Amino acid sequence: MVRITESREADLDTLRELFLRIRQATFSWADRTSFDIQDFDRQTEGEYILVALWKERIVGFISVWMQDNFIHHLFVDVAYQQKGIGTALLRAIQKRTNSPLSLKCLESNTRALDFYKRRGFSVKGSGANEAGAFILLELDQGSTQGTTEPWHRSGVEPHTDIQPFLR
Repeated sequence: MVRITESREADLDTLRELFLRIRQATFSWADRTSFDIQDFDRQTEGEYILVALWKERIVGFISVWMQDNFIHHLFVDVAYQQKGIGTALLRAIQKRTNSPLSLKCLESNTRALDFYKRRGFSVKGSGANEAGAFILLELDQGSTQGTTEPWHRSGVEPHTDIQPFLR
C-alpha cells in the first residue's frame, strides 16, 4: 500500500537520488550526462512537495509551484509504476490546490502524456524551451474521477498525512 505525505528535510537525499535515477532511465532523448544530483534542489526550490511511501520507502513525489497551481515534477520509481502511485499523488495535490492544475510535458515523453490524458488533462497549448518541444496540459478539479486506476484495483490506500511544507 502507498501512503502520501509531505516531504521532510530527512527525505532530501533520497529524493535527489530518485530524481536523478528516474531521469537517467526515462529521458532517453536527452543528454543524460548533464543530469546532476543537485538538480532536484535547483528545480524544486520554493515548491510544495508530497512523497509517496511504499512500505515506508520513498517511491515517488510530486512538486508544485503553488502560486500558479503548476505541477513541475511528478516522478514514480520505475519499479513501482503501474500501481496507482502517480494517480494517488495527483489526487493528493488536487485536495490542496485550486482549479485548474497545469503542467508542461515534453512531446517526446509519450508515456507521461498518455498518463496525464487518461487522468483528464486536456491540451491547452504548446511551445518549446531548452529541453525541447512541450505540451501545456490542464486539469480541472474532479477530473481524475474517471481514472483507469481506482483505489480498489490499484492497491493504493487513499490515506494522506499532509502538512504544509515548502522547499
